[in-house]
Amino acid sequence: MGTVGEKDIKISRVSSHDHGKELDAGALFVLKSKGSWVHCGYHLTTSIVAPPLLSLPFAFVSLGWWGGILCLVIGALVTFYSYNLLSRVLEHHAQLGRRHLRFRDMANDILGPRWGKYYVGPIQFMVCYGAVIGSTLLGGQCMKAIYLLLNPSGTMKLYEFVVIFGGLMLVLAQMPSFHSLRHINLISLLLCLAYSACATAGSIYIGNSSKGPEKDYSINSDKETRIFGIFNAIAIIATTFGNGIIPEIQATIAPPVKGKMFKGLCICYAMLSTTFFSVAISGYWAFGNKAEGLILSNFTHNGQNLVPKSFIFITNIFTILQLSAVAVVYLQPTNEVLERTFADPKSSEFSTRNIIPRLISRSVSVIISTTIAAMLPFFGDINAVIGAFGFLPLDFVLPVIFYNLTFKPSKRRPIFWFNMAIALVFSVLGVIAAVAAVRQISLDAKTYRLFANV
Repeated sequence: MGTVGEKDIKISRVSSHDHGKELDAGALFVLKSKGSWVHCGYHLTTSIVAPPLLSLPFAFVSLGWWGGILCLVIGALVTFYSYNLLSRVLEHHAQLGRRHLRFRDMANDILGPRWGKYYVGPIQFMVCYGAVIGSTLLGGQCMKAIYLLLNPSGTMKLYEFVVIFGGLMLVLAQMPSFHSLRHINLISLLLCLAYSACATAGSIYIGNSSKGPEKDYSINSDKETRIFGIFNAIAIIATTFGNGIIPEIQATIAPPVKGKMFKGLCICYAMLSTTFFSVAISGYWAFGNKAEGLILSNFTHNGQNLVPKSFIFITNIFTILQLSAVAVVYLQPTNEVLERTFADPKSSEFSTRNIIPRLISRSVSVIISTTIAAMLPFFGDINAVIGAFGFLPLDFVLPVIFYNLTFKPSKRRPIFWFNMAIALVFSVLGVIAAVAAVRQISLDAKTYRLFANV
C-alpha cells in the first residue's frame, strides 16, 4: 500500500520538463510535497517577515511620513496580489499534469528554456544566496552587539562573530528537506512577532522619554541626494517584501494544492501587517531622520543604553534566532541544486551514498557564504543591488507576465492592462533603484575594507 501511495505522489509532483520521467534527487529529497497550508504559512512568514524589516524606519527617512506609509501599503498590496497570481499559475499547470516545483521550471514552460536557464535560474540563485550571506552578516552584527553590551571594552572582531553564526548554520543546513523546516519556521513566526514587539515597544519608550533625540522629520534638502534617497528607500522596501521562492514553497504542499497557498499567504500577511507597520511607524516617530539602518542601533547612543540592557539583549537574541531560520530557508534552492547534482534518486534519502555528499556539499556552501559575509561587512550595499536586480523582477514583474501568458486575458479586460502597468512600473523602478544602489556603493567605497570591524 505504501509503495502505491509513494508512486501517486511522484506522479503528481512531476514538473514540466520531467513529465513522465522520474524526479531528480533535488525535487525528490529537498522539495518533497508533504506539507499542509499551515506549514506553507510558516515557510512564507519566515521568508518574508524577517529582520530586514528593522530597516523600514530608515527607509522612511528618505520618503517622509506619507511617502513611507504609501510605499508600505503599495508593497503589501502588490506582492500579495503577485504571489496569488503566481500561485494560480502554478495550480493551473498542476491541473494540466505539469506541476512546477521550481521557479526556473515555470520560466522554462511559460517563457522558454533559455529564460529559465540564463535569466530566472541565475537571478533566483543570486537573490537567495545573497539573502543567506546577508543573514549571516546581520547575525554576526547582532552577536557583536550582545558581546559589547556585556563587555564594552571587548576586543573580539565582527568577523569572529560571523564565523560563530556560520557554525550554527553548518548544523541547520543539514536539515534534509524544505518540509523538515516546518517546526523551525513555526518558532520563527513567533520570534518575528517577539523582536518586532520589542522594537516597537523600545521605540515608543525612547520616543516618550527625555533620553530620546529631538524629533526631526525633515527630508534632505539637496535635490540629487533626495531623489536617489527615494529610490534607494524604495529598493529597501521592495527587498523587505521580497520572497523569490514562491514555487519552491508551494512545492512543499501535499496534493491537491488548490486554494492552500492563498490560506498560507493570509497567515503570512497577517504577521506582515502587524510587524512591518508597527516597527516602521514607531521607529520613524521616535527617531525621525536620525533612524539608522537597523533600528536596534538607535537603542544605544554615544555608548549609553536608552533602554534597559536586558531589553537590548533579549531583542538581539530573538533576532539572531530568527535570522538562522531565514538563512536556512533561503539555502533551499542551493540545497536543491546540490542534491540534484550529487545525490542518487534511486538510493534511499538517508543511505550512505546520499548522506556523505549532502554533508560535504552543504557544509562547503555554508563555509563559502560565511567567508563572504566575514570578508565583506559592507555586503548590505551589495544586497541593495541584488534586491533591485533580483527581488523586483521575481516578485513584482514576472508573476503578472506569467499570469497574462498563461491565462491570456483579453486586452479589453482591465486585468490585462493592470498587470502590464505593474510590470512596466516595477521594471522602471528596478532599473532606477539599481542605479541608486550602485551610486551608494561608489559613495561608500572609500570606507570598504576586507574583514573590517564595523
